[in-house]
Amino acid sequence: MKINNISINTSSKPFVIAEMSNNHLGDLSIAMKMVEVAAQSGADAIKIQTYTADSLTIDCEKPDFMIKNPLWEGQSYYQLYKKIAMPISWTEALFAKAKELNIIMFSSPFDEESVELLETFDCPAYKVASFEAQDYALLKAIANTGKPVIISSGISTFDEIKQSINFLQKNGSGDIAVLHCTSAYPSSFEQMNLAAITKLKELGIIVGISDHSLSNIPCISAIALGGKIVEKHFILDRKLGGPDATFSLNPDELTSLVNSAHNTWLALGNDNILSQQSRPGKEHGRSIYVIADVKKGDLVSNDNIRVIRPGFGLSPQYYHQVLGEKFTDNIARGTALTSASTTAKINKEYSK
Repeated sequence: MKINNISINTSSKPFVIAEMSNNHLGDLSIAMKMVEVAAQSGADAIKIQTYTADSLTIDCEKPDFMIKNPLWEGQSYYQLYKKIAMPISWTEALFAKAKELNIIMFSSPFDEESVELLETFDCPAYKVASFEAQDYALLKAIANTGKPVIISSGISTFDEIKQSINFLQKNGSGDIAVLHCTSAYPSSFEQMNLAAITKLKELGIIVGISDHSLSNIPCISAIALGGKIVEKHFILDRKLGGPDATFSLNPDELTSLVNSAHNTWLALGNDNILSQQSRPGKEHGRSIYVIADVKKGDLVSNDNIRVIRPGFGLSPQYYHQVLGEKFTDNIARGTALTSASTTAKINKEYSK
């Protein structure tokens, strides 16, 4: 997968997405500042959401339409979305700001009209939110752009995720990535179930996490499990409040996440170290040394060789193989024993 000039693959560093969500609080100056903060944090991208209350629901206060989540309880869906939606008129200014600061901006659209709008600003990728993952009309509109797609798994079964991915591919989408997501706000550690990332890798596409927890641990753990994309909500200051404030990172925490994500990736490295002939630090291990002056022709014995540190001599595994053999030269005490020091025919497969 490639978003603008950044490649996301199994060997690339994690792609970190700073999610603005609704933390702009209806203030364009806050939204613009958030773009600056995301860029300063080192995040690869900042994501916005493009929708209106009418594109998501209807103005109705019947029980089905009333929110029961403690964070937003007492409001109807329409009332909440009406209050928190980012004004469509901001879109051009925010994309321009992101371009100025050299940070990728893309969006989660929630209806076909929003996709059309975002295309006028050459949105480089699209995110499908968890609750929209089976909205095939929306998926088709996104797929038809041919852009890369990132889809959250939040409320989907494994089979539903596969179906959505197949549908996107059949309708011409660009490369697809799937993010493990728990649709709880905030998510507890017990709810995270990060082992699902291993299952998602069976899909053969890029995987990652969209994290609503109060910690960076899930994101770091996801990277250790092979996740290549991490997404996290952020806010200028949790004291500002707002519907997502309680599970959003402040600027310092966002920078910490970016640094931790990159350092985790560096620490993972690869398994080539297990194939190296000599691993770093081996010189501090044990090897066979001559511990008493010997002459050419003397027999090798427990009295004149010993397995000690450092590790510049013959491996300890050959100790019993060289016993009883003859020294091939005069050797001073404190000299590392080598394969040429005795008449033993060192068998590299030998161990005892």
